[in-house]
Amino acid sequence: MKKSANLVTRFLIWRRNNVSDSRFVNFLSIIVGFLTGLAAVFLKKMVHFVQELLTRGFLPQDFNLNYVIYPLIGIFLVLIFVRYGLRKTVGHGIPNVLYAIGKNSGIIKNYQMWASIVTSTITVGFGGSVGLEGPTVSTGAAIGSNLGRFLHLDFKSIILLIGCASAGAMAAIFKAPIAAIIFAIEVLMLDLTLTALVPLLIASVTATLVSYAFLGQMFLYDFQIEHTFKIEEVPFYVIFGVLAGFISLHFTRMYNYLDRLFDKIKGWFLRYIIGALILGLLIFLFPSFYGEGYDAIHSCLQGDYSYLYNHTIFFGLHENRFVFITLFLAIILLKVVATQATFRSGGVGGIFAPSMFIGANTGLFFASILNYAWNSPVATRNFALVGMAGLVAGVIHAPLTAIFLIAEITGGYGLFMPLMIVSTISYGTIRFFEKNSVYTNQLAKRGELFTHHKDKVVLSLLKVPDLLETNFKTVQKDANLGDLVKVISKSKRNVFPVVDEENNFYGTVHLNDIRHVIFKPELYDSTPVSNLMNTPLATASPDESMEDIVEKFQTTQHFNIPVIKDGKYLGFVSRANVLTKYRKLLKHFSED
Repeated sequence: MKKSANLVTRFLIWRRNNVSDSRFVNFLSIIVGFLTGLAAVFLKKMVHFVQELLTRGFLPQDFNLNYVIYPLIGIFLVLIFVRYGLRKTVGHGIPNVLYAIGKNSGIIKNYQMWASIVTSTITVGFGGSVGLEGPTVSTGAAIGSNLGRFLHLDFKSIILLIGCASAGAMAAIFKAPIAAIIFAIEVLMLDLTLTALVPLLIASVTATLVSYAFLGQMFLYDFQIEHTFKIEEVPFYVIFGVLAGFISLHFTRMYNYLDRLFDKIKGWFLRYIIGALILGLLIFLFPSFYGEGYDAIHSCLQGDYSYLYNHTIFFGLHENRFVFITLFLAIILLKVVATQATFRSGGVGGIFAPSMFIGANTGLFFASILNYAWNSPVATRNFALVGMAGLVAGVIHAPLTAIFLIAEITGGYGLFMPLMIVSTISYGTIRFFEKNSVYTNQLAKRGELFTHHKDKVVLSLLKVPDLLETNFKTVQKDANLGDLVKVISKSKRNVFPVVDEENNFYGTVHLNDIRHVIFKPELYDSTPVSNLMNTPLATASPDESMEDIVEKFQTTQHFNIPVIKDGKYLGFVSRANVLTKYRKLLKHFSED
């Protein structure tokens, strides 16, 4: 063990002396692309193996109660594994990655390199109503983080490796290298420079080639453009873009609302029971909610809505228009409930697949209604395709990712214009009501959101405990001016916190405020410190965000702000120290 450690150390020294950081990261991007590609392929194959094993022999005309039972068993197995086997939190994939980038210095625990694979395989393989992209990205990001830390890379390089690995995971799971790069920039909010773009390209291409080698080079969905885009269809796509935005808004708000409801349920087992019962009931009514829903999406892209009736209690009602409309609306509006029930009962997965599922159904339904009500010559298949992009753009708040992702996984490049129209309008519609996506909502509420605004990014990386200055001489609350003068004579600072014997904070004395009395010995014994101290206009807490503290500096014009916890004095945070650390971190974070 010691010998191998010495070899690693010698290699790192050699690398530092002979290979530049940028070239080394380019080389590592090949490795992370290859590893994340393998992880994505393994996860995909394992899920399909489990699903095939469990559902083999099911007939479309028959409803099988196992559709309800399997997801409940799978989520329970995940809970047992996490609570009594792993004994650590797995969490939701992409929000975890955003938190690691924004607030945890790029550190992702090493068990995350495999935990999401195990838990999502069981969740989705047994029919949980979620996708695989979130766990795949989480796994890839953990690989990038741990490889970077093992090789003692700096913060900037580790973050870039996390982005490369995440892009590789997306590229492999969807066979969409261009969308994967855009995802890393648009969703993970990486600061794009030419130096960062090259390793992202390398990782995405490498991961895609791995996916091609094991899963074939065909598109994820077989889609043929039978009706090309016509300029007179623009009004339909504009209207549909607005509709997609409102459906995305419904998804986001219902998702957050259910999240708050489940938070009120005490105890993991009770949450599991309630969530599992909701999920079981929904799958009983709508078996297309079972698993990722890719079969239903494929049917939508073929203009076939038979999945609405297959395996359901509605199988014999194909000709009933009321049932047709009711089933479509129910599937579009309730899919988010099935997804959140899967998550909060204990399952692990992603929301890209549910978003695409809802989008494809919304597009097919919209076009079907147009053709039935107005006899308009719109292509239902085309609207199913652009609907996927509209919901991804709205729910994820990533219109560029949505456009290129849907074009790449379907080969629908001939519909680029309607993809752009619907994605842009959907995103613009939901942004009018919701500033944050499902991924970023909770992080934003906690002030932990990593953004494209470089000033805010750097400030978010500064922590009060790291900037705390404790070399301020304290003076006791019951002291007099004479005692204060003795303290001043031993101090190099001009601010003196006033505390009691238990270190409770009462105020501060500023040297400039007492210059008129410190040279009057006759006042030393008769002037208590309590008469000389001031209550500061602002105090800080060790858990407070640096952005808030900078705001306090600007508002109060103070150069030093006391840091207090539970009434106890801890030290000061100074404007000069914050500025120095900010400049240093900005230089470290930015490209040379």
